[in-house]
Formats: sequence, structure tokens, C-alpha cells
Amino acid sequence: MHSLLIALATSPAPAPSPSLRPGLTQDQVTPGLLGFLLTAFIVVLTALLIVDMVRRIRRVRYRAQVEEERAAAAEAASNGTNTPASPDAGDPSPERGAGTRPEVNGDAGPGTR
Repeated sequence: MHSLLIALATSPAPAPSPSLRPGLTQDQVTPGLLGFLLTAFIVVLTALLIVDMVRRIRRVRYRAQVEEERAAAAEAASNGTNTPASPDAGDPSPERGAGTRPEVNGDAGPGTR
């Protein structure tokens, strides 16, 4: 085993050939136009799928937020109280409740931009 390792370590590495073998052309060893078009199609398709996925995730988040507001309004109505469903519904000032509700686009809130 030791002699095999020494033989492998001392044998010279083959030199890479700078040119193509006889009989081959540049078109036979490169992907060419068809390879580029196929790769570009996959990239565009992936980008469209990512955009669609982000849109669907935002829609699900928005629906969950609306459902929570409806549930809070229904609970408030069943308790017989006449308080607004959200803490800032009756107050036009933006300071009240600014950090309690996430933004629609999924940001954590003000100050994270």
C-alpha cells in the first residue's frame, strides 16, 4: 500500500490539452443556443413561480388578519360591549396602536425599513 502511494505521488500529472481533439468542433462541446434558451426559460419560469408564491402567501396572511378582526368584532358584539374592534378604529392619530398590528406586507412594524 505504501509503495502505491509513493508511486502515485511521484508520477507526473497529465497536462491538459489546450485544443480540441481532431474531429470535434466548438458546437459539439458547448451547450449552444438551445442550451442557453432552455436555461433562460427555466430561470424565467422559476422567477414567475416565486412571484406567484409570494403573492399567495401575502393573501393568506391578509385573510388571517381579516378573520382575526372579524372574530374580535363578533366576540365584542356577543359580550354586548360597544367598543371598536381594533384599538385604533376610533382614534385618528397614528401613534395609538402603531406597534400592535403588523403591516400588510409582512414587515414587523414601523422602524424596520
